[in-house]
Amino acid sequence: MSHMVRSKRQRMKDDRQSRKAEAAMVFPKRLQWLGFFFSTITLAGCAELSLPDETSLLFPGFQRSEVVGFVAGLGTTFAALPDLIGMLKRRSSKGMNPRMAAIMGAFQIVWVYYGLLIASSPVILWNVIAVATNFFSVGAYFYFARREH
Repeated sequence: MSHMVRSKRQRMKDDRQSRKAEAAMVFPKRLQWLGFFFSTITLAGCAELSLPDETSLLFPGFQRSEVVGFVAGLGTTFAALPDLIGMLKRRSSKGMNPRMAAIMGAFQIVWVYYGLLIASSPVILWNVIAVATNFFSVGAYFYFARREH
């Protein structure tokens, strides 16, 4: 009987400690979000802090923003590639969501149009590749799904 009482007391003590720990964590998170919010507002009004878009030292024919755009686009464009490669290796549509790939492909067409409007080579190039990758994923999904049924 004393064992049961002690474990009940211990559980109550543990519950109090966990509630205190949760309460202690809420305040710093709120403080972080408040700091982030006010920092963003402050920096939004500092146009003189923006970096000039100069000619790239590595690639003289490009602006620095284009080089950064090509590097950033490389990662985001090929984010869907592991799913496609896995599906092709398995020769199965299991684990693949064709709606996600179709939606991504459709909106990347809009990104291509946007890239044409602003005449941005990185936006155009990477999104054309991403459109092809996503629609190839959708096509492969339906091909394997048909073979599985």
